Amino acid sequence: MVHLYHGDGKGKTTAAIGLSVRSLGNRIPVVFVQFLKSRDVGEIRMLEKMGAKLFRGKSCGKFTFQMSDEEKRETRRISIGNFNSAMELCLKLSRKSCVLLVLDEICAAWNSNMVDKVDVEYLVTNPPENVEIVLTGRNPPDVFLKMADYATEMKKEKHPFDNGVEARKGVEF
Repeated sequence: MVHLYHGDGKGKTTAAIGLSVRSLGNRIPVVFVQFLKSRDVGEIRMLEKMGAKLFRGKSCGKFTFQMSDEEKRETRRISIGNFNSAMELCLKLSRKSCVLLVLDEICAAWNSNMVDKVDVEYLVTNPPENVEIVLTGRNPPDVFLKMADYATEMKKEKHPFDNGVEARKGVEF
């Protein structure tokens, strides 16, 4: 099935990580792809310690709207490579058991053209047998909303960032 955690509120990645922990606790392999993120964060370190297979990164520490054309090209190359590697691993693992595939920030990668949309759409509309798919991010494309078996919108009502409070280690990252 396809899960979608979307919206402008906090908790999309956290929900995906929670589902990953549940899966790992039940001996279900987890393949976790983080698009457009490369910061060293505690939850990713813990997932790795628990046995999740991680694919992540981008070419620089900038948001896509701040990137040069060269940084965008390199980030797209990294994102497509991570997606392809994760899919190859999922298909291999799914021959033996169920697999949880998390595509964290796939909506942002899609919306900024950092992935091959044809490949991602094919995955979402034709999920491989034994692969549970989790999609996260803001502003999901219509195909994600249409194909999701589970769709949860995280809606921000208040956030300290609105008052100038920077992200805090252990809470936001």
